Parts: sequence; structure tokens; C-alpha cells
Amino acid sequence: MPSERDIPRLARRPGRLASFSDGVFAIAVTLLVLEIQPPKDFGHLVRGLGALWPSYLAYTLSFLLIGQVWVNHHVMFDRVRHVGRAALFLNTLLLMVIAFLPFSTSLLAGALRAEQGLRTAVIVYGTTLWLAAALFNVIWAHLRHAKLLDPSLGPAGVQAIGRRFALALLWIGGGILVGAFAPIAGVTIIALFLPAYYLPIRGEYGEDKETTDQPG
Repeated sequence: MPSERDIPRLARRPGRLASFSDGVFAIAVTLLVLEIQPPKDFGHLVRGLGALWPSYLAYTLSFLLIGQVWVNHHVMFDRVRHVGRAALFLNTLLLMVIAFLPFSTSLLAGALRAEQGLRTAVIVYGTTLWLAAALFNVIWAHLRHAKLLDPSLGPAGVQAIGRRFALALLWIGGGILVGAFAPIAGVTIIALFLPAYYLPIRGEYGEDKETTDQPG
């Protein structure tokens, strides 16, 4: 690993990248609620609100998924010392996919309400998430091979984070395949992705933190 002296004087620190990304994540989760339209018949408001359950479901799932992406985005870039044009470009592609998720969410909710086109909607929704997971893996591989990560993270932490990102491809990919034949089951598989990926990654805080946390 190169030392601080090896970092170019004009190297871009990741702070602005993280701030811009946070803004896109915030806008994306805000746009999700726009898909939920109030009932038009206020004479039967309770029934109308209940009929919106597909929108509530899609909103909750997507909000938590975007939150999960945001958490793991920080796991990734909190350990980066500086970024180059390649990292900026790849991160822009990731944000482009995240910004598309409100549309995929609206599509899923609409298909659930109409009880038509659900297979296609689940495939589009899952593919959006899969592309985000794929870009996570590409960005992590670039940061790793370009030696842009903080050396204190250590090989074990680097590998653990990489494994978590790689598993997401298989998990979401499995949900897409199942969803092509059984849409509700496919969405369920993708939803089960949530609790596992909110859990901390062993070694993500680096070797120093792990050593400090050990008793004795």
C-alpha cells in the first residue's frame, strides 16, 4: 500500500463525492412517496386508503433498500483516501441507477394494483437493484486494485466487504429468476435481502478497531 507521501498533491478527497451521493439518495427516497396518490372518493376514505396497500408495500421496500444502499455506500467510501476520474464516473453510474428506482417502484405498485404485468414489473424492479449491486462490485474492485483504500482497513476487511457485495449479485439475481415465474416469491426473496444487509460487516472498521475491541 502506498503511503500518504505517494498520494498526488491535487488528489480528490472523497468528501464531495459522498456529499453529492447523499443528496441523490435523499432525493430518491423523497420521490418514492409521490407515487402514493390520495383516494379520490373521500366518502369512502378508509376503504380507499386500504386499497393503496400496493403503494405502501412498494414504498416501504424501496425506501429501506435505498437506505441500505446508502449505508453500504458509506461503508465503501468511508475507507477511501482519495478518488480519481474513474471512481467519480462509476459512482455517477451508480447514482443514475438509484435515481431510476422511484420509477421501478411505481411500476411495481401499479402492477400489484392492476394484477397485470406483475412478472415484468418484478423483473424491471429486480434488475434495477441488480445493476446497483453490480456497480457496487465494480467500484469496490476499482478502489481495491487502484490501491485507493485506507491501509488500516486490512486485507481481511477488504475481502469481507467484497464478499458481502458479491453475495448481493447472487441474492438479487435469484429473486429476479424466481420472480420471472412466481412474482410474489421473487419480491419476497428480494425483501429478505434487507435484514441481512443492514447487519455490520466483520472487519469493516479496520484492523485497529478490531484489535481495540478484543478483550484483554
